[in-house]
Amino acid sequence: MRRSEFDRAVTDEFGPRGGALLVDLVLSDLGDRTATQALDAGVPPREVWLALCAETDVPPERRYGAGRLQPRRS
Repeated sequence: MRRSEFDRAVTDEFGPRGGALLVDLVLSDLGDRTATQALDAGVPPREVWLALCAETDVPPERRYGAGRLQPRRS
């Protein structure tokens, strides 16, 4: 997962409150850091996304493949 995909997934899943979750919600799976702190420390976006999903009870079917753009149709 690229950072742009991470950002898109957060926006798609959490809407306007996504930004606040990234800076306010402490994720125990990431060493008691916020998502922003973890990303700044070099934790891969996919790992941060999955920890955020686990902490906020995002259903598994919405966790994988999130943030990817739909393929272009020819």
